[in-house]
Parts: sequence; structure tokens; C-alpha cells
Amino acid sequence: MSVKFEKETVRMTEGAQKAAGGAAGGKHDLAHEVGEALTKGGGVNGYLAAYLKQLQENPLRTKMLTSGTLSGLQEFLASWIAHDRSKQGHYFTSRVPKMALYGAFISAPLGHVLISLLQKVFRGRKSLKAKILQILVSNLIISPIQNSIYLISMAIIAGARTFHQVRATVKAGFMPVMKVSWIVSPISLAFAQQFLPETTWVPFFNIVGFVIGTYINAHTKKKRLAALRRKHYGDGSGRSQAGGRPGDDYDQRRPGGGGY
Repeated sequence: MSVKFEKETVRMTEGAQKAAGGAAGGKHDLAHEVGEALTKGGGVNGYLAAYLKQLQENPLRTKMLTSGTLSGLQEFLASWIAHDRSKQGHYFTSRVPKMALYGAFISAPLGHVLISLLQKVFRGRKSLKAKILQILVSNLIISPIQNSIYLISMAIIAGARTFHQVRATVKAGFMPVMKVSWIVSPISLAFAQQFLPETTWVPFFNIVGFVIGTYINAHTKKKRLAALRRKHYGDGSGRSQAGGRPGDDYDQRRPGGGGY
């Protein structure tokens, strides 16, 4: 009787363990299927592989679509983070499509030409000296060109209409932007050199630029809104911001007038 009871207990325990294992396996399979559905995996039929294929077959078009989408999304997210709304109270301001156009028709073609030249010059050169030289060329030649065009474009998008306003924007913003580039660019480029094939550099740098750009954009918007609140409520005039959205007009005292 005792032996029979022990056997039944063992059977029940084994059954419970199998059931628990099946449930856990089912959860694992479900999570795996969800992950596969979202990412399509990293194999030959994955989204990344499809993107890299398009990048090889239609490099400029793919970069334009990518940069335009990310630039517009960056502006929208930065406005949402900083609570920077339009006159109608929306985060989708007029700067979102303008930033998308900048990303597609200015940033992407410029980056395509400059980065292609950089990769062409250093293709096949894997020595430490070559890698260091590549980082120096990127930071001392390519980044200043890209950042200058970026600041000019941002000044125009923010409302600058004269040469003096655009020049003031570039003069005031150049070194702060370069300092960020000199911190982020060497780290990201060194990481790409060490761990990534050159075919994946474009999406990698796009992700890095998107994250850093969104942070800087949101931080700048917050500072601008705080300055405008001090201007409107701290000068004793009693004026309110109801007459318009802060930052609609170009503010010469703060070159750029808005988020980057």
C-alpha cells in the first residue's frame, strides 16, 4: 500500500513538472514568436538585412528616407519631452515637416558624400594608426562641415532671414555643437571600427545621432521656454504668452531661436 502510494505520488509529481515545463515552454515560445514578429529576426530575411540590401542597391535614396523620417520624429519627440506646443496646443508643430525636409534633402546627401569619401580613403586600412587618423579626419574636417550646414539650416527653420542672423547663429552655436561631436563621434566611430562591419555603419550612426540629437533638441527647447517664461512673467509687465506660441519669432538674443 505504501509502495503504491509512493508510485502514485511520483507520477503526480512528474506530471506536474511536465505541465509546468510545458507552460513555461509555451510562454517562452510565445515570447519568441512575438519577438520574431516584431523584428523578423536578424537572419537573411530580417528587417536589418532588407534595409542593408536597400542601402547597397539604392544608398542615397535609402539614406534620404531614413534621415528625413528620423529628423522629423526627433523634432516631434523633443517637443513632446519639452512640452513645447504649437499655437493650437499640438506637439506636431510646423518644424516637424521642415526638419524632415532638412534631413532628407540636406543632411542625408551631405553625409552620404562626406562619409563615402571617408570610407573610400580609409578602405582596407586596419592599422591602429589608420583608425586614429580616420577619427581625426572625421572630427576635424567632416564634423565642422556638417555642423556648420546644420546650424545654418536650423537658423533658417527657426526664422532667421538675414545674413547677420544666420552668421550669429553659427558663431554662437558652433563650438557647443562641436564639443558634443568631439565627445560622441570618437567613441561611436571607435566602436564601429572595432565591432561593426562597414555595411552597418549607416544605421548605427543614425541611431546614435537620433538619440543624441533628441536629447540636445529637448534640452534646448526647455531652456528657451524657461527664458521666455522669465521674460514674460519676470519683467513686471504682466504680459502673458496667450498672444502666441513662445519662440514663433526669431530671437536675436538667442541665435537659433529653437531646438536643434
